[in-house]
Amino acid sequence: MNLLRQLANNQFKALFIVVLLSIASALVTLSVIAFIQYRLLDAVNPTPTVMWQFLLLLVVLLTIATWAQVALHKLGHQFVYLKRCQLIKQLINTDIEKVDNIGSARLLASLSTDIRSVTVGFVHLPQLIYGVVLTIAAMLYLAFLSLPLFTISLLTLSLTGLIGFSLIGKITFHIKQVREYDDRLYKDYQAIIDGRKELALNPNKAKRYFEEEFAPNARHYRNQITKADTYNGFAANMANTLILALVGLNYYTALSFNWASFEVASSFALVILFIRTPLMTAIASLPTLVTANVSIKKLESLALDDKAEFTSQQKNLVTFKSLSLKEVTYQYQADSEESAFQVGPINFSAERGQIIFIIGGNGSGKSTFSRLLSGLYLPHSGQILLNDTPVLAEQWPIYRLQFSAVFSDYYLFRQIVDSHGDYVDDTVIDEWLNHLEMSHKVSHTKGHLSDTRYSQGQRKRLALLAAVMEQRGCILLDEWAADQDPRFRKIFYRKLLPQLKKRGVTVIAITHDDKYFDSADRVFKMDLGRLSELSLSEQRQNQTILSQATS
Repeated sequence: MNLLRQLANNQFKALFIVVLLSIASALVTLSVIAFIQYRLLDAVNPTPTVMWQFLLLLVVLLTIATWAQVALHKLGHQFVYLKRCQLIKQLINTDIEKVDNIGSARLLASLSTDIRSVTVGFVHLPQLIYGVVLTIAAMLYLAFLSLPLFTISLLTLSLTGLIGFSLIGKITFHIKQVREYDDRLYKDYQAIIDGRKELALNPNKAKRYFEEEFAPNARHYRNQITKADTYNGFAANMANTLILALVGLNYYTALSFNWASFEVASSFALVILFIRTPLMTAIASLPTLVTANVSIKKLESLALDDKAEFTSQQKNLVTFKSLSLKEVTYQYQADSEESAFQVGPINFSAERGQIIFIIGGNGSGKSTFSRLLSGLYLPHSGQILLNDTPVLAEQWPIYRLQFSAVFSDYYLFRQIVDSHGDYVDDTVIDEWLNHLEMSHKVSHTKGHLSDTRYSQGQRKRLALLAAVMEQRGCILLDEWAADQDPRFRKIFYRKLLPQLKKRGVTVIAITHDDKYFDSADRVFKMDLGRLSELSLSEQRQNQTILSQATS
């Protein structure tokens, strides 16, 4: 199983110790059975010494069995903890394009459902290991007592195993189906949460979505999980029935064919009945382990970045002086090349301290350009140069450290940190909170904002605060001023941008505010994926067109 393979690869020594403890626990368990048979049952009047020996044996059994289970639980939960941390680091290091293709619903399903399934699988793993080890040790003991009865027992248990193996195949199939419908349900959950306002305004639309999307997925999930549980229940009951039948079969063959004495047959019955509960518990744990195995494969299918460590901090980061794009193109995936939207080829340059505006209609490629420029999307052709030096494939994570950004779909974190991830001095934060007119709304302690639940415009001001505090050479702003009131929009263009320019920060802003084009050093227009710089006359012409469109 992938579960055990990954555990062995990551923590082989700890797993080896746990298996040894499980074997020791099984051997002590058999010693208790043998002690009962040869010291207690054979003795007419057991002496106090014998009882003290029996008590000591039980204490040893309790100690070793508990030690084995606790060790395996700790090992399992440590593995899950490390796996969870590894996945998050890999997710952060994975290219944005690949993350977008995976989809947030599938990622959330894996990070919640799959991690939880792996955790539950490890909780039940001790039961499986103990049951298997105890059964093997018990069978060796039974072979020592009587080979004929052992042969019958082995054949019966082998038949049970073969039937159980075929049932496990069916259980695995249905659990895989369950996991696929889990992804669909998470997608439905996300749609209902994100679209809750639209559904609240149109109950009939909500009803139709429920009946056509959510209900079928939930029904298929129910059917598949029911079938998996049905096969599992049958497997458990079948194993229980065959084990009880084995007790009667051993007595019958021992006494009818004189294959063994009554005492030996009784010992067989005692051992088989003793291992019955651990064996049944082990069988009952198989569905959770199968689910965990499916989840491990599901996590691997995400194909996240192999790198499980963060990009090392660059204390001596290259000073931003200029950047340029030369014949850069990017093409979205589509069913056919004719329908695929391509951005580029783009030729663009920016110098330190410049204020650059990017204008263009919806769907023209402005946001894609900002992702290409910042290194979040890797160009399919062309070159990006930093300080006249081409950026190589292995240098993209370091190149991205030149940028901070407020994208249209930004997320506002409470932490305020500089370019090295360290907390910013309180006086610097207070200064910019005053500039952004947010000091009366929000406070901060040790680099953490007191709250982030504000209006969209106020949240964008705090996002700009976070971007400025990172002290990067270039700030990207995607329609930042669109959610500001007219008064503060003027403050942004006439006061904040000049302050950033004075500090040597390059600001590249996607905007439609034609009224403030004169605040920019250069204006570029994106049209159908092509970028071109506008002259002063072209800027005035676009201002006229935009003014007429909004009037």
